[in-house]
Amino acid sequence: QARDLEEYILLTGSVRAMDEATLYPRISGKLLKNLLKEGDTVKKDEAVALIERDEVGTVYEPAPVPSTLTGLVGRIYQDIGASVNPQTPIALVVNQEQVRVAVDVPEKYIGSVFKDQRARIKVDAFPDTYFSGNVYRVSPVVDSRSRNTLVEVLVDNKDGRLKSGMFAEARLITASRSAALSVPAGAVVSQDGGNFVFVPAAGELAARLPVKIGIKTDEFVQVSGVREGADIITFGLYGLKDGS
Repeated sequence: QARDLEEYILLTGSVRAMDEATLYPRISGKLLKNLLKEGDTVKKDEAVALIERDEVGTVYEPAPVPSTLTGLVGRIYQDIGASVNPQTPIALVVNQEQVRVAVDVPEKYIGSVFKDQRARIKVDAFPDTYFSGNVYRVSPVVDSRSRNTLVEVLVDNKDGRLKSGMFAEARLITASRSAALSVPAGAVVSQDGGNFVFVPAAGELAARLPVKIGIKTDEFVQVSGVREGADIITFGLYGLKDGS
């Protein structure tokens, strides 16, 4: 049959918001109030919490903790009354209109990965959906211990279905063909230094046809040398010979 085929590198990674910021107070004191809750939208410079200075005998206006991003409040870390200082995280703000999927690519595949390369992303929450993206960052170095290179795929996420922290499967597309003549992967056998398929011939015999192969996927192999619509033998191939 003619099928649309894609050859890809299959990797696993994690989803991260395009931009994330952990907010900290500028002063020490007590958390007077959380102005926003998790899931609320927030604009850059908008206050997410108020801090009351912890100094006896002096009255100050509550100090705001402003957001450094426009996005959503992902986490609120402290409860009202908590003692805080400039090293205490108050909230996490994320911009998830676009997300990054970070994957580690083994060294042997680096030559097949490039910026703007097409990719398909799948997450467990939506098992029947593939999200389209493109490689936007390829690390210039290979980790000396793991022999992997960090690659990030950028995916539009206007509907907000992809969440920061999700486990993701990434397919980096290395080649594709539309309407490629192909057969089930198990139907191609390698014999005598070549590739062949077997077809049922007259008198209930198996005829061996040489083929050239192209793109391979887990399910199908692109072939030339056999006509479209031809019947082929797809199982029981072990030990099968021309004329069996």
